[in-house]
Amino acid sequence: MPIPYYHVDAFTGELFAGNPAGVCMLPAFLADSTMQKIAAENRHSQTAFVVPRVDGDFDLRWFTPEVEDDLCGHATLASAYVLTLRKHTAWPVRFHTRSGVLTVTSEQDSFELDFPARPPQPCETPVELLPALGLETAQVMRSRDYLVVVDHAEQVRALSPNIPALAKLDIGIGGTIVTAPGEAGVDYVCRFFPPSVGIDEDPATGSIHCTLAPYWAGRLGKQTLRAQQLSARGGSMQCKTAGDRVKIVGKARLYLQGTIAL
Repeated sequence: MPIPYYHVDAFTGELFAGNPAGVCMLPAFLADSTMQKIAAENRHSQTAFVVPRVDGDFDLRWFTPEVEDDLCGHATLASAYVLTLRKHTAWPVRFHTRSGVLTVTSEQDSFELDFPARPPQPCETPVELLPALGLETAQVMRSRDYLVVVDHAEQVRALSPNIPALAKLDIGIGGTIVTAPGEAGVDYVCRFFPPSVGIDEDPATGSIHCTLAPYWAGRLGKQTLRAQQLSARGGSMQCKTAGDRVKIVGKARLYLQGTIAL
């Protein structure tokens, strides 16, 4: 069965930046084991599988190279972008997912994702966490992911964590976010390490802003925030808190379009 396949760079307006995602357009979901194998073969941090529904909406699932994820921003953005390439005209798009219905609006050359807020809460800090990050002190909270807050953007940029040590933490399908105040018109910076799901560092992540945006909105006293992910590829997004939702705006670019011969 030939599967239309797209490789999209998300949360960037330029190729070879942001976060690469695979998008597979299907008439119906394949067996879980087959989708997992496709994601492993693709070797992106996430591969999205999109299936149209009879009501005009879409079902959407995401797989890392090792597990099925519960929420993914960049592959959702990539999926919406692919729908524009396929001349989809009924906007906003509604994706039915493990995290509920996610709405995406097309705004000229950008897309706005409507995601659930996941504010961080106080937690007990695992004794292995900060040493694995190479940090002596930091504020630590948790939602799905651990949120580690440091004082300066340069600390985030300079991180060289012990990935095997981070992978041993009992995080489930989450990871570790490290964040600090931003510079030069950026409200906050971040990096994200989720090795427990087969990704050492995610280049540009949408879902972590479900936690970051509520935190920084409360700390900075503003609802609309500009964020920069300081990975090697880099990523940029604008976020806005709206009650129990977070709006995440980003761009995407097509790198490759083809067919998976299954």
